Amino acid sequence: MNDKAIGQLSGLAGRLVAESLISAQHAVEAQKEAAVERMHFVQYLVERKNVNGWRVAEVASHEFGVPLFDLQAINADALPVGLVEPSLVAKHHALPLFRRGNRLFIAVSDPTNLAALDEIKFHTGINTDAILVEESALGKALTKWVEAQDSLADGLQGLDTSDLDDVDIAMGGETGDSDDGNESVDETPIVRFINKVLIDAIKQAPRISTSSPTRRPTVCVFAQTASCRWS
Repeated sequence: MNDKAIGQLSGLAGRLVAESLISAQHAVEAQKEAAVERMHFVQYLVERKNVNGWRVAEVASHEFGVPLFDLQAINADALPVGLVEPSLVAKHHALPLFRRGNRLFIAVSDPTNLAALDEIKFHTGINTDAILVEESALGKALTKWVEAQDSLADGLQGLDTSDLDDVDIAMGGETGDSDDGNESVDETPIVRFINKVLIDAIKQAPRISTSSPTRRPTVCVFAQTASCRWS
């Protein structure tokens, strides 16, 4: 093993060595092997070397001064859809968590994964911030999220518009028939499909009681279920 390479370990790898989670030699080897297998460093350590994911996350939290978020506490159904292409999510091993204004918060297990933030920002036009999470939980959430996106895409491709014939959507503010020729816009398959999805979601969603009628349910869910861990 190259002693010079071992001596130049820094950042997260160097801190993991200092905390005796891995040896310097194994850290250098893991970095090289992860690159060959096109995996992220933390992902490789947890999946291939069975390094404790929570210990890695705690060390990373200390090293970079960021809070550690418990990904299992969030409602997976509240994750944003349609903002980031599944190919980007899989490529960068990074999961969009929630959007607030012009900021999109991205879950990563390695705080040095800046490429994910930059490329997602480029493709969405939305500013991105990293949220540190544990690798095993991230891997499971990513798999579930990608499967959900694939199911949605399959549903759009196999959409039978005859199922939407009985859908009746009344738009607020309409007092009568429109004669401006825009009726055909609401009859496109994608609009009818989205209307049906929204209606089904309203019927299936649990009732939410809140003292503020203007509060958004997704915000309520996140505020009540999400939690951050400071190491």
